[in-house]
Amino acid sequence: MKCPACAYEESKVVDSRPSPDGNMIRRRRECLACGKRFTTYETIETAPLVVVKRDKSREAYDRSKVLSSIIRCCDKRQVSRRQMEEMVTEIEYKLQNSLSGEVASTEIGKLVMDKLREVDEVAYIRFASVYRRFRDVGDFMEELKKLSEEKK
Repeated sequence: MKCPACAYEESKVVDSRPSPDGNMIRRRRECLACGKRFTTYETIETAPLVVVKRDKSREAYDRSKVLSSIIRCCDKRQVSRRQMEEMVTEIEYKLQNSLSGEVASTEIGKLVMDKLREVDEVAYIRFASVYRRFRDVGDFMEELKKLSEEKK
């Protein structure tokens, strides 16, 4: 690992600890040339996921797109940023464990809806209205009816 201060390629690990979610290891390093300390993060390398969209086009999976849609749905709700990040991490975990290099965008949408339903019903309805392309108030009422029946 190159030192960010002097670009020397040798360093020693001073401290090593896992992240709270256990998906990453944080390492404090010290450059053997200049003594500067810096932090590195080690993660598991995963195969890239390809998303197959509704129009059959393909694009690389982008965590930030899933997170930004969840953030929009949770706007002005009592959902913390940490909860949102955890939802995305859990969704990614399921997608990576599906053992398929491609995943339909509809599958990602279903996973997001499931997570939002558990965390905040209003955010769930907001997401469902876009994901299921609600046309009018009747579509909203139908989804609300389903949600209230599930609660009983």
